[in-house]
Amino acid sequence: MPLFSRPAKHYAGYIFDCDGTLAHSMPVHYRAWADTVERHGGQFPEDLFYNLGGMPSVRIVEILNDEFGTTLQPELVATEKELLYVERIATTQPITEVADFAREVSSYAKVSIASGGVLPVVTQTLEVIGFKDFFPVIVTTEQVKRGKPFPDMFLEAAHRMQVPPSDCLVLEDSKAGFEAATAAGMDYVVVGRP
Repeated sequence: MPLFSRPAKHYAGYIFDCDGTLAHSMPVHYRAWADTVERHGGQFPEDLFYNLGGMPSVRIVEILNDEFGTTLQPELVATEKELLYVERIATTQPITEVADFAREVSSYAKVSIASGGVLPVVTQTLEVIGFKDFFPVIVTTEQVKRGKPFPDMFLEAAHRMQVPPSDCLVLEDSKAGFEAATAAGMDYVVVGRP
């Protein structure tokens, strides 16, 4: 079964999420999260992790504190988690179907990345999966006021590609991403978990 349904129409701009959409990195991210949160005395069930996909890391720690009554330090835990992910990044693979689609559409349309991750980590992930310098536009959580589920990231990607939001297609794997695409006035396709 395919991981996503190819759209029938062509768009002027294609916006790809990175983790869980272009890169099969979510299991690596989850282990980094679980190990970091546990080291700080908290817990992070895997189903909750996948429900929070696409959200900025600091916000995830705040949600964990609310959910479990913990007092994890959002900035510290988020930073440690990213460092641990980077230590383990070499095991990350591309999601072949989406990677092939990105290469295909880049021959006739503009392409970009809009990720809830931070720029240094996203660019490293792209390099590991064979997409170094492929995307001329990369928008990450620290470059916009509000992360997903708000539309800011996708609107910024469309602006930088110089493509109207209505002529962009978003490829996403998370609920927050679907909500952000809808709020941005963009079509989206759901990428399933490999």
